Amino acid sequence: MNRFLAVSLLLVTSVLAGCATQPSPEMRPYTAEETKQLALEALGRRGLSFDDYQRQRAALLGQPKPFGFDHQGEMNAERSVVLHGRPS
Repeated sequence: MNRFLAVSLLLVTSVLAGCATQPSPEMRPYTAEETKQLALEALGRRGLSFDDYQRQRAALLGQPKPFGFDHQGEMNAERSVVLHGRPS
């Protein structure tokens, strides 16, 4: 009888201990901020070009598209340009 009581007590204790533990963090759903952070970390590991990275990062963060070069700031050495009334 003493052995039966010890086994029963051990069984009840282990069941109650299992029910009392908190759920593991993996079992809960991710928050929106955690999801965004995981997506940004995955984006950084992809090895994209700088422009592609900036474009996809802006899309993830909900920012407007980054400005790129418009190629209008290039100058031709054969062409004279007047800046504020002075030749350049």
